[in-house]
Amino acid sequence: MNMGVKRMYHRDDSEQLTMEEFFQPFGGRLRKDNRWVCLAGIMPWEYIEDIYTKNLSEETGRPAISSRIAFGAIFIKEFCHLTDEGTVQELQENSYMQYFLGLHEFQAERLFDPSMMVHFRKRFPVEEVAKINEYVCTGKWPEEQRNVDRNDDPEDGDEPPCTGGETGSKASAHKGKASPNTSKKKKARRKQNRGKLILDATVAPADIKYPTDIDLLNRSREHLETAVDILWPHVPHTSHKLPYSAKKARKSYLKLAKSKKWTRANCRRAIGEHLRYIELVSKQLRKLSSQVPDHETLFPRWLRDRLAVIAVVYRQQKMMYDNDTHICEDRIVSLEQPHVRPIQRGKRPNPTEFGQKLHLSVVDGYTYLEQTSWSNFNEGSDLETAVEDYFRKFGCYPSAVLADRIYQTRRNKMFCAQLGIRLSGPPLGRRKASEADTKIKRQIYRDACERNAIEGRNGNAKRRFGLDRLFSKRDKTAKTEAALIILAMNASLRLVRWLALFFRSLLSLFLYGVFQQALHYTFGKRRKNEDSVSSSACRCKYPYISERIPWREARTGSISFLFPCGRTENKAF
Repeated sequence: MNMGVKRMYHRDDSEQLTMEEFFQPFGGRLRKDNRWVCLAGIMPWEYIEDIYTKNLSEETGRPAISSRIAFGAIFIKEFCHLTDEGTVQELQENSYMQYFLGLHEFQAERLFDPSMMVHFRKRFPVEEVAKINEYVCTGKWPEEQRNVDRNDDPEDGDEPPCTGGETGSKASAHKGKASPNTSKKKKARRKQNRGKLILDATVAPADIKYPTDIDLLNRSREHLETAVDILWPHVPHTSHKLPYSAKKARKSYLKLAKSKKWTRANCRRAIGEHLRYIELVSKQLRKLSSQVPDHETLFPRWLRDRLAVIAVVYRQQKMMYDNDTHICEDRIVSLEQPHVRPIQRGKRPNPTEFGQKLHLSVVDGYTYLEQTSWSNFNEGSDLETAVEDYFRKFGCYPSAVLADRIYQTRRNKMFCAQLGIRLSGPPLGRRKASEADTKIKRQIYRDACERNAIEGRNGNAKRRFGLDRLFSKRDKTAKTEAALIILAMNASLRLVRWLALFFRSLLSLFLYGVFQQALHYTFGKRRKNEDSVSSSACRCKYPYISERIPWREARTGSISFLFPCGRTENKAF
C-alpha cells in the first residue's frame, strides 16, 4: 500500500453542479427558484478558492476542507443570522444548503465541528470579502482595491488620492486646490459623470459588557489571584498566599457596584483601593514566578493573554487616577477583547458605542465597505478616496455625492468642484444674485431624502443581519464578520431584484395581450368564430409565444381578454 504524503488541499471541479446531479436519498428534485440555488450561481467560486488556498500547501499536510464549504458556511451564518452551532445544524438538515456548498449528494452527518467556523473566518480577510462583495454587486472581479482595514494602514484615508493623472509629490502638492478650469470644461466633465454616491459611517458594537473602571480593575485582580493559585502548589509555603484579604477586596468592589448612586468620591476611593490590591498581588506573582521554572507553561492560553492585557490596563488606570482624568489614548475597555475602543458618536440613546467603526457607501441600492477601524476616525477625510474608488468600479465619477455635514468641508467641496461633482449641502462661497434661497433649500431637502437610503441599509444590516452586535472575539474575525454581513445584505437585495424583474416581465406580457385585444375590439378586427384560438395578439412582438401557446378568448363586459389554456405541447418552450 502506498503511504505517500497527502495533499494539503485538492482543487475540485469548478463547474456548477446541476440540480439533476444532486442525489437525495429520500427522492425528489431541487427547485430552480430556491434562493440557495440562485445564490450558488451568483458567487465567484473560482476566486474564492484562490483566496482560500493562499496559505495552504498543495504538497504536504492534512487534507483541508473545501473552500466552497468553508466560505459557504460562514456566508450562511450571516445570511440567516445564526450561531456557529446553529449553522452546522442547519447544514446537516437542509439539502438546499448542501447544494449551495457544492456537495454531490445529501449527507446526514455533520460536515465539520462548529469550532472550525473560527478558522474559516481567518482564511477570508476583510479585504478579500470586500472584493467578493464588489463582484456580487457589479458582476466583475476587482483586480486592484484599496485597503479597507484602517488598522493595517493608519494613513489610508487621510491622504487624498491622485487625480487627473498626477502622481507622487506633484499630486500631493495640489491637495485640496482646484485647478483653473473654464466653465466649458466643467460642463463637459459634469455630463460624463453618472450615478450618485451616498456616504455615511456607523458603528458595529462588539459583544462586551458595558465597561467601568472599577469592573476592569476587579476582574484584573481576580485573574491575578487565579495565576497565584496555580503557582502556589509548586513553591514552598513560607508566607501567606496573598498579601491582603481577598474577601475584603471583594467587599470593596461590591460596596460600590451595589450602591444606587455612584458619587465621585466613592468611585475614586474604590479605584484607589483596587489599584493597591493589583500592585500587591502583582509583586506576589512575580515572586512566585521566579521560583518556578517555565511557569508560563502552567497557565492556560487565555490566562496568559489576560495577564499581558492586565499590565496595560493597570498603567492606564494608574495614570488616569494620578492625573485625576478620564482621558487616555488607546483606552482598553475589555480584557477579553483588548482591541475594542470607545467610539464617541453623541447620538441617543447610546452616545458612546464600543466596537468597530464602518465607513459605508451606497450606489444603486448596493452597499460597499470603504473603511473599517477599531479607532474613531473622521470619515469626512475619506471622501476623496471614496470618489476615486467609485471611478475604479464604474469607470466614471458620480454626478452627486450625498453626505451629511461632516463631509461638507471646504477641502471636499473644492475637490468635488474640480471634478464637476455636486456635493450635498449649501454651496461654497457667496451666492449668485440669480439663485434663490428656495431653490437651494429645495435641492438640500431632496438630497436629504435620497440620503435616507443609506440609513435604511444600516438599519437593515443591524436589525435583520445582526450588525448591531458582533459575537466574534478576535480582531480580524470580527472585521470579517462585519464584511460578510454587508455581503449577505447585498446578495439578498440582488435576489429580490431578480424576482421583481421576473414578475415584472410576466405582468408586462399579460398586459400586452390585454392591450392587443382591446385594439382588436376597438377597430372591429375580431375573428368570426369566437371559440377558435386567437394567436395573432402576440404575433407582432412575441411570434414564438403565439406558435407554442394556445390562447382562448374570454369576454368580460364589452372587452375580450386572452388567457393561455392548458399546458403547451412543445416542451422546448
